[in-house]
Amino acid sequence: MNLKLIFLVLVMVVGCTSPDRTKETLTKAGYTDIEIGGYDLFSCGEDDDFATNFIANNPTGQRVSGTVCCGILKRCTIRY
Repeated sequence: MNLKLIFLVLVMVVGCTSPDRTKETLTKAGYTDIEIGGYDLFSCGEDDDFATNFIANNPTGQRVSGTVCCGILKRCTIRY
C-alpha cells in the first residue's frame, strides 16, 4: 500500500514539469549551458500548470538558478 502511494506521488511530481518548454524558453531568452531540474512546488502562480527548476548561464554569462513556470494555455515565464 505504501509503495503505491509513493509511486502516485512521484508520477504527479514528474507530471508537473515541462523540460522541453523550459529549455525552449531559456534558449530563446539567451540562456546557455542549461541544466533542467525537477518540479519546484512553491515557485509559480496558481495559473501555472508546470514548474520546472533549472541552472544555466544567463545572457550575460552569470550562472543562475530559477524556475520556468508554464500554463497549458499561457506562455512560460522565468522566475528567480
